[in-house]
Amino acid sequence: RDEQFLQERIKVNGKAGNLGGGVVSIERSKSKIAVNSEVPFSKRYLKYLTKKYLKKNNLRDWLRVVANTKESYELRYFQINQDEEEEEED
Repeated sequence: RDEQFLQERIKVNGKAGNLGGGVVSIERSKSKIAVNSEVPFSKRYLKYLTKKYLKKNNLRDWLRVVANTKESYELRYFQINQDEEEEEED
């Protein structure tokens, strides 16, 4: 489901949905989705598409996209500090 969203949205040579005839490949393994590209591919563009996916599925308020290495992103839950909540109740 997630990788299908990326397949439909990733643009290669200005066209979405064709992945450039095999130039860009998307693979899924358990909780990871790998996007491999034989042409220059912006990591920032992948972050943009991921945020768009989260917004479409109403997950944007709970998850954020974080760069965990130079070549990858991961989704993390927003940290909610309970200390702040306790102070507000006083």
